[in-house]
Formats: sequence, C-alpha cells, structure tokens
Amino acid sequence: MAVSPDSIQRASFVDALAVYLKPRVLIVLFLGFSSGLPLALSGSTLAVWLTERNIDLATIGLFSLVGLPYTFKFLWAPLVDALDVPVLSKLLGRRRGWLVFTQLLLVAAIVFLGFCDPVTSLPLIIFGAVLVATASATQDIVVDAFRVESLETSEQGAGMAGYVAAYRIGMLASGAGVLLLVAWLESRGVAREAVWMWGYIGAAACMIVGMVATLLATEPGAPAQAVDHSHKPLRRLAETATGAFGEFLARDAAIAILLFVVLYKFCDAFAGALTAAFVINIGFDKTTYAAVVKGVGLAAALIGGFAGGSLVRLLPLSTSLWIGGILQMASNLTFSWLAVVGTSVPALTITIIVENFTGAIGTVIFVAYLSALCGNRAHTATQFALLTALAAVGRTTLASGGGFIAEDWGWVIFFAITAVSAIPSLLLLWWLQRRGHFSALETKSP
Repeated sequence: MAVSPDSIQRASFVDALAVYLKPRVLIVLFLGFSSGLPLALSGSTLAVWLTERNIDLATIGLFSLVGLPYTFKFLWAPLVDALDVPVLSKLLGRRRGWLVFTQLLLVAAIVFLGFCDPVTSLPLIIFGAVLVATASATQDIVVDAFRVESLETSEQGAGMAGYVAAYRIGMLASGAGVLLLVAWLESRGVAREAVWMWGYIGAAACMIVGMVATLLATEPGAPAQAVDHSHKPLRRLAETATGAFGEFLARDAAIAILLFVVLYKFCDAFAGALTAAFVINIGFDKTTYAAVVKGVGLAAALIGGFAGGSLVRLLPLSTSLWIGGILQMASNLTFSWLAVVGTSVPALTITIIVENFTGAIGTVIFVAYLSALCGNRAHTATQFALLTALAAVGRTTLASGGGFIAEDWGWVIFFAITAVSAIPSLLLLWWLQRRGHFSALETKSP
C-alpha cells in the first residue's frame, strides 16, 4: 500500500518533536537553567542592589569586570578534562562529579554574596561576585562537555535549543524572580537590609534544579583511549593552543578579523552594562523593572532569536551582519529617547522590546559568523572558545568605564555615545567584505 506524502510529513514532524522528550535532551535542558541562573546575580540583579544602596555609577560600571572569568574560562577548561573531583567523581563519574562540585560551590558563593552589605563591605561584595562568576563559568565548561558527550549527533540541535531556552529562563529567575521576591518581602515589612539576603538565598535554592538533573543523568561514556592524567593534559593543551592560534593567525587579515570579533557586539554590551542602573535611576521601581525589562524583554529576545536565525538562512552572512550591526546601533538610541521621556511605562516597554529583539538578532547572526570561522575540525572547540572569549572583552573590560561617562555627561549623551561606538565594527565589516573575507565563509554556510 502506498504511503501518502502527508503521512510521511506528519511522521517526520512527530519525530522532530519527540526528540525534545528524550531523557538525555531533557537533562541538558534542566542543566541550561542551572547555567543561566547565576549570570544575573553577579550582573544586572547585583547592579540594581548596588543602585538601591546608593553606590555611585562609576563603581557600578566597574562591576562589569567581575564577569572576566567568563572571558578567560578557556584557560582552566583543560583541568576539567584532566582531573577528577575527589570523592564526587568516584561516586558519580568524572563529568557528573564536576557538575555537582560546581553546583555546590555556586550555592555557597551565592549565599555568601547575599550575606554581604554593599555599604559596609564592598570588597566582600566584589569577592563574592567574582566567586559566583568563576564557579558559573566552570559549570558552563562542564555542561558544554557533558552535552557534547551525552547527545547523539541527531540530538545536538534539539539539545542546544532546549539549553538556550532554559538558560534564558534561569536568567529570568535570578533577574525578575529575585527582584519580585525582594519587592514582596519589602511589602511584607521585612527590613530593607535583609530582603536582598533572602533574595539571594532564594536564588541559591533554585540551583537544586541542576543538581537533581545531574543526579538523574547518566555519566557519558569514557574516551576510547585512556588518558595519562599525570602529564599529558598540559602537553595536549600546549599543542592544541599552539595549533589553533597558528592556524588562525596564518589566515588573511587575521588581526582585523579578531578585532572585528571584539568590537561587533561592543555597542550592545556598552549600553547593557548600565541598563539596570539607568532604569532604576530615572525613577522606575523594581517591580516595573522585573515585569518589563525581564518579562517582556525575554519574550522579545526569544522572537528576535528566531528572526536572526531566519535571516542567516535567507541572506548572505555579510548582509546579515550588516543588518544585525545597524539594528544594534539604532536600538541604543531608544534609551536616549527614554531618558528624555522619563518614567513612562509604555516608553520603557517599547525601548526594552526594541533592545532585546535587535540584540537577539545580532547575537544569533554573530554566533553563526563565529561558527563559520571555525572551519578546521582539528581546532573547532579551541578556536570557538577563544573567539567567544574575545567577544566577551567588550562586555567586560571595554564596557567597564561606562559609569564615568554617564556621570559626567548624563544618560542621553551616554547612550548616544554607545550607539556611535558601533561605527568601528561597521568600518571593519566594510573592509573585510571588500577584501573578500566572507566569500569562502558564505559558500560553506548552509
């Protein structure tokens, strides 16, 4: 009996959906929540806390430097491959042992940070934030390795899609969730000095999601060949790093490419470092911030991600990069407009929708570009880690001085300057396009 095309299409559709319900894929999804949870606690949520306690804008801007562990995590990534965690790795396996270790460390670091007072113990706040970022970056290393080793090739796409969605929900929990909890505790009469402590304790409790997922997971299979952990990891690290750097630097216009990687998302990161402080500073309360910036912003970012993926599929990579770069540049000017309008919830909503939608488009296009750059299969993982580390420089180091500009020039001019900061990356994009840099990349892109 002949099978109709409609039946085949329905079967394919069901199979495509069924992959998301596989236990391995669901484990990765919940680990994505665990990975996204700590990010805001040392970033935007911490910035709101510091702003509320009247810490000056220059200091808040410098706090973006606590994200440096995310930039340099590739330096200690080989340790995760080379070493076992005492007791935990023996009980759970190497990957799951590292996962539980980093998750326990995150719980301790988050609680420690919550018990600090920005007014009386700012150095301890800095130490706690760096500890949270370092433990979080290490967890990301282990989750990435676990995901690649656990999922079959046909499951990788679904695993990554679920991971990203859950990652954003984790960020929402530690952003809007913590702010709503803090606001509710204040409304119940809890002392202002204590509400943030309980907010961070609540966030630490959410780490149980990742721990349960780890305990329910199956340890990935061991490598086909045993590795001598006594001396080979360092030698392998040196050979891989040397080969990856050498192969990339031998390319035409390699330095310009690396500079473009650093600068492309800089204007977005430059404005984003002080977005939370700006919204609170011009008169919005924490509840409004949580509902609009974190709630509506999440929806806009998810839609923007799908839109960015569609652009990459439909248009040449260079054209997509132009669209993403110009949209990011223009979206920063909406914050200047909001600074003029003032505390208008509709204006805030429009601004956040535009910023998150365009930012997500730019991010998806940029990640597609980074993936296309990693053409040598022998060095794909190392080069991608190094490229993402360079891309984070704008979010951490370069954006750290934004608070001084905002204090000296005001919010309207500050966000206009962040928009202008996109011009160098667009000039590099134009130069690379004229040099033919994208020709080979676009022929390889699907």
